[in-house]
Amino acid sequence: MLTPYARPPMILSHGKGCKVWDTEGREYLDFTAGIAVNALGHADEQVAQVMYKQAQKLVHCSNLYHNDQAGELASTLVDMTKQFGGLGLPPLANSSSASTDQETLGNHKVFFANSGAEANEGALKFARKVGKIEDPSGNKHELVCFTNGFHGRTFGALSVTSQPKYQLPFAPLIPGIKPGHLNDIAALPELITSNTCGVIVEPIQGEGGILEASEDFLRALRHRCHQVKAALIYDEIQCGLGRTGNLWAHGSLPTDCHPDILTMAKPLANGVPIGAVMMRDQIAKKIAIGDHGTTFGGAPLQTAIAKHVLERICEESFMKQVQGSGEMLKKELGRLVDKYPSLLAGPVRGKGLILGVEVKNQQQEGEPTISQIISLARQNGLLLLSCGQSIIRFVPSLIISHSEISHMIHILENVLAHLSAHPK
Repeated sequence: MLTPYARPPMILSHGKGCKVWDTEGREYLDFTAGIAVNALGHADEQVAQVMYKQAQKLVHCSNLYHNDQAGELASTLVDMTKQFGGLGLPPLANSSSASTDQETLGNHKVFFANSGAEANEGALKFARKVGKIEDPSGNKHELVCFTNGFHGRTFGALSVTSQPKYQLPFAPLIPGIKPGHLNDIAALPELITSNTCGVIVEPIQGEGGILEASEDFLRALRHRCHQVKAALIYDEIQCGLGRTGNLWAHGSLPTDCHPDILTMAKPLANGVPIGAVMMRDQIAKKIAIGDHGTTFGGAPLQTAIAKHVLERICEESFMKQVQGSGEMLKKELGRLVDKYPSLLAGPVRGKGLILGVEVKNQQQEGEPTISQIISLARQNGLLLLSCGQSIIRFVPSLIISHSEISHMIHILENVLAHLSAHPK
């Protein structure tokens, strides 16, 4: 195997719920969920049954033909988005009809891909196509992104991932990219111009450090995109699909903060690879046959599983459980920040079950590092993630129980107590 990953000395063999085991029989409480993927935990019996039944019928038939599962998933995604709030439809800049919003509400269209990076690639291509139609001269081709964002590692997605550590080894990237700073409202008029075809942003930047876009910033972003007729893309690959306690991270915001295009992936099929792009009808009408494609995207196996996962995530009791677990986790993490001020800095970042805590003094010699904390936690049976420069990230499966949260806090507190008492 190629080795682009720095992996710890362990080999995982199986899991159940929020726990995994390695080949030596050691048990771990998993607060990574496959990097925010396994929403329903490991080895979910209902997911396995759906997979088994569909595999006996039809796994793949390509996009040369319709299949009986992809359309059902697309319809469910649109219906659930309408029910929970999301992808609201403020009229386009060239439309003054207030009825446009109501007439097209829910008439979203969905394109299925195989991953988050592919979903973002599709969204960026669609934005470029809309720009070409708006301005056939080709001048309206620029894409705007934001520092600390992460959108994937394919060339298009990487080009809008404005972090040098990811970009520099592969430069030059695609042209026409303008990076800005998250929550810098004053800079938007100069950043987003008549040459901008699309703007991509994460409502909560996951890999960048659990950094939230403010409501005022998203509203200003929406307004500016209307002014210049640019497509606004929300990347909710990590923060969407129930992780914040709502179906979409932007779903609880007013519709004047909503995007034109929404990308998703990670938890949609609980670990079976799938991605999707959902867009307003006004965008979809500009995408013609042959503009984009995929061999594996929207195949019956993964879409059947995704429909099952989506329906369970959208149960009212499930969402309430995520909200309750998120509140408990945030409170307990806040307690650790208060108890170990020499090691941790507050406030706790994020919402729901996408949370982060900053580890202090990462540049000072002799201070405990985030890698030490994660390594000691793993040695004590707890799997954690890092993100940004100095953030411990908490993205457990959405089924995490209060007792498992308490167990995680107990292990982490012991690690922090040890490091506090025995600095290197």
